[in-house]
Amino acid sequence: MDTALTSHQKSSEQGGELLPEMLTEFMVDMKCEGCVSAVKNKLQTVDGVKGVDVDLSNQVVRVVGSSSLKTMVDALEQTGRRARLIGQGSPEDFLVSAGVAEFKGPIIFGVVRLVQVNMELARIEANFSGLSPGKHGWSINEFGDLTKGAASTGKIFNSKDQVDTEEPLGDLGTLEADETGEAHFTGAKQMLRVPDLIGRAIVVYASEDKSETGITAAVIARSAGVGENYKKICTCDGTVIWESTNSDFVAA
Repeated sequence: MDTALTSHQKSSEQGGELLPEMLTEFMVDMKCEGCVSAVKNKLQTVDGVKGVDVDLSNQVVRVVGSSSLKTMVDALEQTGRRARLIGQGSPEDFLVSAGVAEFKGPIIFGVVRLVQVNMELARIEANFSGLSPGKHGWSINEFGDLTKGAASTGKIFNSKDQVDTEEPLGDLGTLEADETGEAHFTGAKQMLRVPDLIGRAIVVYASEDKSETGITAAVIARSAGVGENYKKICTCDGTVIWESTNSDFVAA
């Protein structure tokens, strides 16, 4: 089976083929039924959104659909409310349905999220800043060993079922950074299974040439699936999330 990134990589707001549907959960600052109506009405106008459920008591918004994460977050922020991603996945089928890799600088920053849609398909969403303008290869590599940065992450990951294919399963293709150094990606890949990726690394390269050592890397960690992350207070410092800085709302 072809393991390349599918044509789903074009997001609905760009007029391309829709991404596979899944459930996404946000914690949203809501205080009354008026807030609930505003959030529902806004999200229901977003291309690809099939259903919206709001739990005011827990301040949780659940969205079913194919819209990209960035599009949904932008819509929620347009209502004047802060939103934090707290879970993604298919709750019926997967014990580990989501993973996240965070690139924390000092030059390149970014977040990559991987969510299992079904046993044959995973969604990938990524946002980067600090890259040089132009095209950059990126991949999932074998090891989450960052002792020597990207150089100690091993080869591009490939599953035992895909060893005879020309392109390793972990080859994610190319990112394209704009003139400001930002790159965004929304796509899907067949045969990629998130539970097999936890503890491995995502690597970004200086150019499209993945035979060179990457310029930055981050370990893939388990991320919250749906219904797993309803806490409103940070256990490390007691901060209520609505009192956090905007940077705290980047990743689950």
